[in-house]
Amino acid sequence: GSLHKANGGYLIMDAEKLLVEPFAWDALKLALKTRQIKMESPFVDPSLMHAVTLSPETVPLQSKIILIGSRDIYYQLLALDPEFNELFRILVDFDSYIPRDNDSVEQLILRIKHYAEEKEYPPIHRDAVSRLIEFSLRQGEHQERISAQIIHLFKMVAEADYLRQQNNDGVIIEARHVELALKAAEYRSSRISDQMILEISEGTVKISTDGERAGCVNGLTVMEVGESVFGSPARITATASLGSQGIMDIEREAQLGQSVHSKGVMILNGYLARQYGRDIPLTLNAHIAMEQSYGHVDGDSATCAELVALISAITDIPVEQSLAVTGSMNQHGEVQAVGGVNEKIEGFFRVCSSRGLTGRQGVIIPADNVRHLMLNDEVIEAVEAGQFTIYAARQIDDVLTLLLRQDALLTHEETRNMLKSMHDRLQEDDDSSK
Repeated sequence: GSLHKANGGYLIMDAEKLLVEPFAWDALKLALKTRQIKMESPFVDPSLMHAVTLSPETVPLQSKIILIGSRDIYYQLLALDPEFNELFRILVDFDSYIPRDNDSVEQLILRIKHYAEEKEYPPIHRDAVSRLIEFSLRQGEHQERISAQIIHLFKMVAEADYLRQQNNDGVIIEARHVELALKAAEYRSSRISDQMILEISEGTVKISTDGERAGCVNGLTVMEVGESVFGSPARITATASLGSQGIMDIEREAQLGQSVHSKGVMILNGYLARQYGRDIPLTLNAHIAMEQSYGHVDGDSATCAELVALISAITDIPVEQSLAVTGSMNQHGEVQAVGGVNEKIEGFFRVCSSRGLTGRQGVIIPADNVRHLMLNDEVIEAVEAGQFTIYAARQIDDVLTLLLRQDALLTHEETRNMLKSMHDRLQEDDDSSK
């Protein structure tokens, strides 16, 4: 029916809905290849007896078909259906973000204004529009990129107007109405994150936000459940002893660590060999784990934390527990950017705030993530008041200096001496056993 209506013109179809409809995909391909619309029931089994009736004459087809859908569907069709690329030769890949400049911001404002007029909403104050643009930048996870998911802005406008009507609060949508809508949306989806913060506050999940402890580092994780994305701290521990087995990733051995996480642990081996293994072979037994984690662990954003925990375990230098760290690293010790940095910072801030801010608490993030910071007002106010600090690190030495409270060169020297001592003792044990 849609092909008949669009005959001679264009037909835009949802690829996902087309594929879930039985026989529709094969029928569409047949119509495009033969350039004819054939009227027949797709449910007739030719192997069974059935009544024969008149078949309408085929109709010539002259239409352009446009499929819309996700990138995953496109690449699956490209890989699984050899005829797909012949029938649909032109790909238009839309970006998920829009560069932030004067023109794009102006067009976004006009789009919001047009939507409000179309839905007969009251006028929107310029401060409210600014807050909506800030919300879009946060969704884009970049200070210079606006999210292309404009539907989320429309939902916020609708909810802000509803709250304005409920409170009989003025005749225009103001910034406070948008703020109330954002907080209401966060509250509705915060059950899991609130439960995790409560368990940390009660001590069920062990996270320290003050004091010092060797071989123990506060890492930062981010979780996504449906449309809810939130961060939470996680304790990363390491132990070291005499031996020659190298670094053991407990998550991988327990079949909980995914490939990217295991790659991060392997990078630690490369860094340690480069930094300390030029003079003597690296001989130690080490175990690294993310404590109280009972699900699959993926991503390499805990690599910096794991290295600090390992060096602290080798040298017995205590780690500052008032700081948390996120960031991956390469074999040369350069700290690399990670995802979900805003949620990670806010997750650790909530834990610290629930226990009382001391002014020494903070987080360490990769310097390349600074452009991605779009934090909520509560964190910004605490940073401006000096109650919470965000450090940016470019090298792992910056992370070591902050967490171990001493110069990184001294830490490297102590680590090298300790590894040499462990190697010598292991050699002595081997000689005595012989």
